[in-house]
Amino acid sequence: MTDRWPDLAVLELLVAVSEHGSLSAGARAVGMAQPNASRALAAWEKSLGVRLLERSPRGSRLTADGDVVVDWASAVLGAARELHTAIAALRRDQNSHLTVAASLTVAEYLIPLWLTRLRREHPSLDVALLVHNSTEVFDLVASGRAAVGFVESPGVPHSLRRSAVSHDRLVVVVSPGHPWARRRRPLGASELADTPLVVREPGSGTRTTLDEALAGYRRAEPILELSSNAAVRVAVASGAGPAVLSELAVGAAVRSGELVAVPVSGLELVRTLHAVWTDAASLHPAAANLVAIARSSNGP
Repeated sequence: MTDRWPDLAVLELLVAVSEHGSLSAGARAVGMAQPNASRALAAWEKSLGVRLLERSPRGSRLTADGDVVVDWASAVLGAARELHTAIAALRRDQNSHLTVAASLTVAEYLIPLWLTRLRREHPSLDVALLVHNSTEVFDLVASGRAAVGFVESPGVPHSLRRSAVSHDRLVVVVSPGHPWARRRRPLGASELADTPLVVREPGSGTRTTLDEALAGYRRAEPILELSSNAAVRVAVASGAGPAVLSELAVGAAVRSGELVAVPVSGLELVRTLHAVWTDAASLHPAAANLVAIARSSNGP
């Protein structure tokens, strides 16, 4: 006797033979050609060492042993259907909920529009948004606590998959009373590096981009280190000192005259925004749709 598990299709065929009274009728019921059905049952009989069908010129019918096996087969098929139903329900539950992580700039200025479009396309989808700095977003995605993340950090861990969804630019801003607000000549990289700044916290995409841009220069100690774009913006407007922030975060304040953007030369302050997810499994369908929405709304 073989130790291999029985083929569910053969069990289904055997039960159909019992229910429909003949091999030919049973084969039709399960959508199998009769020669294939006959071969499949004969091969299983050989592997079991038990005769299941009584074959004669008038047709085939179940033996007494076959009737017993049909009862067992019906129980196995019932359990298999329960398993299939449970997995389908689990899949529906997973696909009805989406956890998204986003770094602060993306969360404040971009992702609300993306999520609004996603909800229009998936009105029954339950979406949770986790807002952290880029380093923490990487951790949330890598640990499976978020299906997809959106970050502005220039570096993405090799363990995560990524897709560019947009570009962003950092700008130097000061209060209207700061001396730089009236300068005509663009600010150089060395002068910016020498100046104490109001900065975001380590791990934020904005801080990482600035640190990489000024990596070749000796840096002045920050005046303040704050954990949100809004806090940095208020500090700068209050005269604490210059800052380097996303154009998204300061655009309205510059247009209103609350802040002044200072021209800069010799620095690469354009950065790519990425969607990130794990290699462990395929991207959640709704997450893949969200990535596509992000790319179409703010294509790189």
